[in-house]
Amino acid sequence: MKIITLIFLVITLCAPLRAAEPAKTPPPPAESPAQAELKTLVARQRELLARADLAGSQAAVEALRPQFQKLVNDYEQYLKDYPSVAAGYASYAVLLGKPVLGERKRAAALMLKANELDPGVPLVKNQLGNWLAEEGRPLEAVNYFLAAVQLAPDEPLYHYQLGTLLTEARDEFVKSGAWTRAALDKAAQEAFRRAAELAPERIEFTYRYGESFYDLEQPDWPAALGWWRGLEQRVKPGLERQTVRLHEANVLQKQGKFSEARALLATVDEAALQKQKEKLAAQMPAENLALPPLPRAGPVGR
Repeated sequence: MKIITLIFLVITLCAPLRAAEPAKTPPPPAESPAQAELKTLVARQRELLARADLAGSQAAVEALRPQFQKLVNDYEQYLKDYPSVAAGYASYAVLLGKPVLGERKRAAALMLKANELDPGVPLVKNQLGNWLAEEGRPLEAVNYFLAAVQLAPDEPLYHYQLGTLLTEARDEFVKSGAWTRAALDKAAQEAFRRAAELAPERIEFTYRYGESFYDLEQPDWPAALGWWRGLEQRVKPGLERQTVRLHEANVLQKQGKFSEARALLATVDEAALQKQKEKLAAQMPAENLALPPLPRAGPVGR
């Protein structure tokens, strides 16, 4: 009995010590040959595209053509070797869709194949949406953009592109009968708002959300003014800040607050903004500079 009790005591005392030991993290799965080869292709692709972007002339771009052709050949071989890897089709499609190669239809076909193999990749959905939008098929594109947003709700670019599509193809969406103007306005502005919220450091997103108030059939001008005033405090002094002030003045004049708008315009002195400033000033009624009426003249004596 004493031996059994001692064994039980040892087990009881040691158990907490074992529980306190940190769990061992399992080693990451070994990289497959398909993954390793694709990683190499993608690295070459990025390096070549970066060099093409930095090329100072068309001749310099053409000098890279043999390397691009070699990369294309290697991608074709990769797809033969690994025909069921969706990422291979998607990466190759991105390459072919770049202006330096310009094979957009082939790129779209590859993206469709990637989507067929793995329908859960947001980048693929977004790329297909872009292609359909550029082909003038917004009613088809929107479903892919919505899918990208659902799969990656924290990616600001997908929200931004959805808002852009809904705005630029507004007439087609309304004409289809599937959207009302009010619903379209709400969805587009919400997409821009979400992009600005997710990436407040991206001026193109925050700026576009401010501009979205102009797109609305029934704009909320007080909310627009609040947004531009808040943005003014976050942008760089000089050109950026004065550009935002032009928008503040524009919103003020739309509210009929012409004196406030003129006072704000007076602070805009950047040479690059003078034409916009003058155009905005011309939209407002002239200031009341009329002299007080003269007293009526009495009868002229002879």
